[in-house]
Amino acid sequence: MLSAFQFQCHFILIFLAASKGETRYLEVRDAGEDEPFLLLSEDLKRELSAGQVYRRSLRCIDMLSIEGQFTFTADQPQLHCATFFIGEPDELITIDYDFVNIDCKGGDFLKVFDGWILKGEKFPSSLDHPLPTSERYIDFCESGNIQKSIRSSQNVAMIFFRIHQLGNGFTITVKKNTNLFPCNVISQTPSGRFTMVIPHQHRNCSFSIIYPVVIKISDLILGHLNGLFLKKPPAGCAGVGDFVELLGGAGLDPSKMFPLADLCHSFHGSAQMKIGCDNTVLRMVSSGKHVNRVTFEYHQINLQETENRKENSIEEFCFPSI
Repeated sequence: MLSAFQFQCHFILIFLAASKGETRYLEVRDAGEDEPFLLLSEDLKRELSAGQVYRRSLRCIDMLSIEGQFTFTADQPQLHCATFFIGEPDELITIDYDFVNIDCKGGDFLKVFDGWILKGEKFPSSLDHPLPTSERYIDFCESGNIQKSIRSSQNVAMIFFRIHQLGNGFTITVKKNTNLFPCNVISQTPSGRFTMVIPHQHRNCSFSIIYPVVIKISDLILGHLNGLFLKKPPAGCAGVGDFVELLGGAGLDPSKMFPLADLCHSFHGSAQMKIGCDNTVLRMVSSGKHVNRVTFEYHQINLQETENRKENSIEEFCFPSI
C-alpha cells in the first residue's frame, strides 16, 4: 500500500504523464497500484518532433514536463493553485511570462519557486541550493516587467498562483536548456542510471528517487583511498570534506531525511543497497578541492526483493512502511 507521501508524489507524477498530451495521446503501462504511470503515444511524439509548439490550458493543480505555451484563465475564484515543472536530469526549466492579467492589489499573486515544495518540504533543501530560500521565490507582483524570464537551478521548478476574478489569468512559455553539470535532480522514473560530476566546486548535490529502490553504485571518484562504510560511527564521513551519503525518508527535503550510509573513499566495483523508504536520495558533498564523480543505477524494489533482505540492505529503516 502506498504511503500518504508516495500517494501525493505519484499523484503529481500521474499529472505529469497526463499533461504530456491530451487524453487521446495516453497509453497505459502496467496500470497497477505500484506503478500508476502513463506513457506518451507516438502520435504526440511525432507532432512535437515536427516542430509544432505545444499549447494547452492549465489546471489549478497541474504538472508539465514538455516545452510549450500554457494558459490559465480563471472560471471561478482559484485561491490555492500550483503547477509543477520537471525536466530530464540534465535540463533546466525556463519560464517566460507572455501575458499576465491579475489583480495584485486585490490579493492575486503569481510566484515562481526555484525547486519544488510539497507539504512544507523543499527540494532542493536549503543546504543544497545555491540561493537562500527568500531569493528562490520570484513574485510577479513585486518584479512586474523587470523579470519576464526565469530559469531554474535544477530540473524542477513550480509556480504558485491565486486569482479571484473570473476571466483573469496568464500565459507562460516553458523552455528547457541543457545543464552540463546537473546537480540537484528529481527522477521522473522509478529506474535509471546517472553519473553526477562536481568539478572543483564547493557545493552539495542531491539525486531524489521517490520510490523504495535498489540502488547500485558502480564507480565513485573522490580523490581518496578505497572503502565503504555504513554510518555507524558518530562522526561518519562528515570530517572528510568530500563524500557521498545515502538518505531515506518519507518527505521531500533531503535535510530532513535519515542518513543510512556514508561512502568516504573512491572505489571501482559495486556497492548495492535496498532502501525501502518512500523517498531515496543519493547526496554528494564536495569541498571544491577535487573533481568528484559517482555513477549509479537504481530500480524500484519488487515484492521478491522486499521479502529477500540480504546483502548490504538497510533493513532497519523504512521497510515496514511499504
